[in-house]
Amino acid sequence: MKKFFRTIRNIFTIDELRDRIVNTLGFIIIFRLGSFVVLPGIDPSKLTGNTSGIFGLLDTFLGGAFGNAAILGLGIMPYISASIVLQLLTVAVPYFQKMQKEGESGRKKINQITRVLTIFISLFQSSAYLAGTIPDEAVMVDPTLFYFSSLVILTAGTIFTMWLGERITEKGIGNGISMLIMIGIISRFPGALIAEGASKGMSGALLFIIELVALFFVVMGVVALTQAIRRVPVQYAKQVVGNRVYGGQRQYIPLKVNAAGVMPIIFAQSLMFLPGLLAGFWANTSDVAAYIGSTFSNPLSWQYNLLFAILIILFTFFYTAITINPTQIGDDMKRNGGFIPGIKPGKQTSEYLDNILTKITLPGSVFLAIVAIMPAFAGIAGVSRQFSQFYGGTSLLIMVGVILDTLQQIESYLLMRHYEGLMKSGKLKGRSAAAVA
Repeated sequence: MKKFFRTIRNIFTIDELRDRIVNTLGFIIIFRLGSFVVLPGIDPSKLTGNTSGIFGLLDTFLGGAFGNAAILGLGIMPYISASIVLQLLTVAVPYFQKMQKEGESGRKKINQITRVLTIFISLFQSSAYLAGTIPDEAVMVDPTLFYFSSLVILTAGTIFTMWLGERITEKGIGNGISMLIMIGIISRFPGALIAEGASKGMSGALLFIIELVALFFVVMGVVALTQAIRRVPVQYAKQVVGNRVYGGQRQYIPLKVNAAGVMPIIFAQSLMFLPGLLAGFWANTSDVAAYIGSTFSNPLSWQYNLLFAILIILFTFFYTAITINPTQIGDDMKRNGGFIPGIKPGKQTSEYLDNILTKITLPGSVFLAIVAIMPAFAGIAGVSRQFSQFYGGTSLLIMVGVILDTLQQIESYLLMRHYEGLMKSGKLKGRSAAAVA
């Protein structure tokens, strides 16, 4: 405990780090306040609070702003959607591939296109949000004026949230966009924890303690999944330039076991609403359609979770394939004079890396699928719906990933100033790997 307080003191001793932490807290407070400011012209007491299905997922990411009809009701999600679209276009369209290889100027162009696309996506999602979640009886002003003004306000709220995220990245600590999503998720944890403890009461105190212990081990498993990497050694040839020798050192390529992150869960979650939606068209005329609709609308059914897990495994392989290109890695290594010991440069190196990716992605995808369906097991075991979402799924993966990245940045500041790090070993394993080919 004494070491912990000494580390905290060292953190606030570094002026730059202290200022960044204070700036981050200030931006987060502004973001949270915007989540409680309701759109003008709405009676909050008449909101239905539709937070089921995909609406519930969005409301979790936004810390309740979606269900509150707040001015930041869409939060950063349109920007995330635009970033995903640009990332897929970068893989599929040669024009964007060329732009990505242009270095800093290319990244600036892609960022500008992402911002413009965010505005159009915000306008589309705002109209769908107003039409699908705001009941007519909750609108207290002229409907035309309300929808037009709300469309502008929600879009402006998304742009403002995007600006807050960029300011956190620039003047704060951690990745701003990820930080805002994490804050939205974690803001619901204290309420869910208190509600779960209150529902168990004194008679269920032991069961509540068991739930907390199980949550601890689940978090540790997600941390292990997030940090797990396969190090592929790379040797660089020596080059003599003048009187100096360059290269010759051995580095490694860190291939993550879960290179796809939370994207497979998000993709799979978006498709899990299709069976129930399609079956709803024939529910009144077909018993099979009614059965499919009721089965795949229940997140606790084994059929729902089996299909969900299979989709996650498939999307993990798909997303890993489009984000990591073994051929490009092999060509870059060959161009820079690098090679994997025992493997010929070029095609054999690419095939070797592709084989390793396949072997580590399979167990990674299976474990990711297990993490994704853990909330369902928690719900079956009697954990409340609000508290069970922290036992896995997208929420837990985002929280763990963002917290580890933030701790790694704080760790780097401490080590630069020759202070003792956050961990006893002096570094966060798997997060501060510097040698990347």
